[in-house]
Amino acid sequence: MLDPSYATMAKALVIAEGDGGDAVAALRHAGYATPAPVGFAAVARDLSNYDGLDMILIEGAGAPDDLFDLVLARADTMARERSLGIVAAITLQQIDVAAAHLLGPRTQLLCEPSQAERIAAIAAARWLARGVVNDVTREAESVRLQRLNEEIARIADTLARLTRGEDGERRRSVRAPDNDYRGPDDGAPIEISPQEVRATIRSRRMRGQFFQGDLFADPAWDMLLDLFASALERRQVSVSSLCIAAAVPPTTALRWIGTLHDAGLFERQADPSDRRRAYIGLSAKGLDGMRSYASAVKRAGLQMV
Repeated sequence: MLDPSYATMAKALVIAEGDGGDAVAALRHAGYATPAPVGFAAVARDLSNYDGLDMILIEGAGAPDDLFDLVLARADTMARERSLGIVAAITLQQIDVAAAHLLGPRTQLLCEPSQAERIAAIAAARWLARGVVNDVTREAESVRLQRLNEEIARIADTLARLTRGEDGERRRSVRAPDNDYRGPDDGAPIEISPQEVRATIRSRRMRGQFFQGDLFADPAWDMLLDLFASALERRQVSVSSLCIAAAVPPTTALRWIGTLHDAGLFERQADPSDRRRAYIGLSAKGLDGMRSYASAVKRAGLQMV
């Protein structure tokens, strides 16, 4: 447990049905006072009477379906206005609804979490909201994301230089033998088919048949590939489907979606037919990066990995 003096400063609003057992216990272990939970119906009626808060903790299990969407929207508005952190423990079935509202740097989405995951998220939430410190896991993932972006840029630049030659002349030795691809400066686009991207994804998944799956866990790249293929297919992707494509536990996938969204590579897309649902797609920046990488690889006669 944290320093007891911390508990006198840290206040949380717990939104949960029943006695909020796991949520209240996690708060206590994280050094917070343990307030009585407020039910979803009460929050749906009024959320204006809660002052002096540091965070909002939402337990989605058991929440009434007809109130879940409304409560999340109100909690998100309150958190934005007051710079509060949100920790939301949700079920697999609630991923799409939760992501439609709670996708941002102050929010931590936990899918069917363990108690240890709850405690860690609660302990970080207050400071994460204030911007005093970064969540250690998110910071590590941001570093990995930066390295991934740098590596993609480096590969694309190297392949582009190989294709045209250091002096601007095109090197015929790296041309694909059966295709008359031209260098990046001559204006010819390189066509990338969704089938090519899907083949790369299938190849990556096949490694799990021969090696332990988590040896190759790379959720950022797996999701970028899936969204790239979907963009080429003009198909929308739900958050829950993208979590599956990441091939990691849902909570980890949701954290990565938030990281890539904050980095400007993903964008949330509303479902015009259902306000309770949101899709995730590549931003213009993300799509341009993937097209540039795939084109550079293809010019060099290589395969995406």
